[in-house]
Amino acid sequence: MPSYTQFVASTTDDSKLSYDSRRSCTYGTQGMVSASQPAAAQAALRVLQSGGNAADAAVAAAVALAVTEPCHTGLGGDAFALFFDAKSKKVLGLAGNGAAPAGLSLEAVRAKGVQGGELPMFSALTVTVPGAARLWEDAVGRWGSGNKSLGDVLQPAIELAEGGFAVGPTTAWTWSRTAFQIIDQKCGDSAAPLLASGGRGPRAGELLKNEPLAAVLRELADSGPAKAIYSGRVAEAIVEAVQSRGGVMTLADLAAHRTLVVEPISTEYRGATVWEVPPPCQGLVALLALNILEADAALASKPPGSADRLHSLIESVRLGFADALAYNCDPAAAAGVEPPAPVAPLTSAAGADDGVAAAPRHPLLGSLLSKERASARRAAAFDGSKACVASEDAALGPAREAAGGDTVYVCVVDREGNGCSLINSNYMGFGTGIVPKGCGFTLQNRGHNFSLNPAHPNCLAPGKRPYHTIMPAMVTRNGELQGVIGVVGGTAQPQGQVQVLSNILDLGMNPQAALDAPRFCVDRADSTVGAASVAESHVFLEEGVTQEAAEKLRAMGHDVVGWPVEGQGRTVFGRGQVIWRDLETGVLSGASDPRNDGCAIGY
Repeated sequence: MPSYTQFVASTTDDSKLSYDSRRSCTYGTQGMVSASQPAAAQAALRVLQSGGNAADAAVAAAVALAVTEPCHTGLGGDAFALFFDAKSKKVLGLAGNGAAPAGLSLEAVRAKGVQGGELPMFSALTVTVPGAARLWEDAVGRWGSGNKSLGDVLQPAIELAEGGFAVGPTTAWTWSRTAFQIIDQKCGDSAAPLLASGGRGPRAGELLKNEPLAAVLRELADSGPAKAIYSGRVAEAIVEAVQSRGGVMTLADLAAHRTLVVEPISTEYRGATVWEVPPPCQGLVALLALNILEADAALASKPPGSADRLHSLIESVRLGFADALAYNCDPAAAAGVEPPAPVAPLTSAAGADDGVAAAPRHPLLGSLLSKERASARRAAAFDGSKACVASEDAALGPAREAAGGDTVYVCVVDREGNGCSLINSNYMGFGTGIVPKGCGFTLQNRGHNFSLNPAHPNCLAPGKRPYHTIMPAMVTRNGELQGVIGVVGGTAQPQGQVQVLSNILDLGMNPQAALDAPRFCVDRADSTVGAASVAESHVFLEEGVTQEAAEKLRAMGHDVVGWPVEGQGRTVFGRGQVIWRDLETGVLSGASDPRNDGCAIGY
């Protein structure tokens, strides 16, 4: 059976669809939104222009994407967000990543016959508690304008689900190639809202509705997530769907979930401060890579797309992965403490919530992100003339880290100068493909990211949160918001962020040109890249990288197995959205990746 990545990337007649970009930046002075679906961008703009702020609008877009792009995101997945508060000049973070069920131990999965180093890709055992719904409410409750209720923010998505929406071409391509996940789970009539007539993926331009999802969103708007998602009929449907397929999730697991208030992590790069959500997110990879890359003082003088520039970027990314894969895990586990108790109760239009939780900090972050350590790592493991990266801790063996992934990202800046960077994901396509009865969404397979190696810090344990690929980002300079950025697509996320940021900060590209530029990605065909094997990863080069550069990289020792990657296959390099702010004039530049169906809209 082909792997998920191989299946989605298989060559078909429409895999050569043109990706030629003719886009220019979108400019605005009052506000800007960029999302992977025009309907989602319009939902966010509607909220902005009717009195909402960046957080309100970002959630509106994220929920609209749950309707229009269910092959990447939904209520059954996780979400993370960063928020720049223009009044306090602080970057704030929320983590909506769910934990493994209390009954899911390493011993339990071995008793169920699971062997090897990872959980089966689409097994019910990979379903972790979905965290998106609580994060949506908490983002609006903590960061919102106060002018919009959760129901107001959800309304555009409800209208899309009830009235119907047209499927974009790239979305249709992915949807059709991942529909097997739903079909294979044999969900009966519950699967119908997520498939076109005849039980297939939709074609580009085809109209779809999702009335069961609209009903769930109405319940969420009326009652809030504690009652509408984490208890009651939706929670019961989730538990039944998981347990009937061999999983162990319970109503207690769902009821215990809280959004985590996290302290964003950052590093300085070329005078700017780049912010990420902390572990277990792989934003750590991007910051580690940027620290290594900053030591290359000649990077800006290396021509775009040249082998020398690509080599420096590739090796920096490999070092970032090597360290993150050795140490990145649920910080509660790393710190040796129990999962945090609920604190800081919230009140929303839906009624009193019973709290979010404050997350512990990973104990190694300070040393991992120090500039001194980056200099030492570069001196020990970087060679400007050849590929030469070794793991810092090979004894830990291969960590779990997946090659493929599907996610959505939205960024918003409002007229007050607030910014929101929000990311939402099922993990792989439709996740497990399991559809809870009468709900209109699928459940994520994020637990596939756990290691089953008991010596690794990311090893599966009850109540533990797995290594997480999704990673919203922000850029500030001298305490002012300069950029809101995200790139989706599994392990392409930190790689894409590093390349796009370098294009902007080193080469002076505008955001759209930075997204359009050809990219590389490093990966492993077996979807398992560990700290001990990152040096052996393959290199893929996008159409637009020259043959000369590809051949020189091979001569330097890079295992270039994909060149040129063309057509829809280019989604392997990630799909991003960027908003950049001119610090002198306040003018906003919006950009949307040509590798997806989205757009940026400003006013």
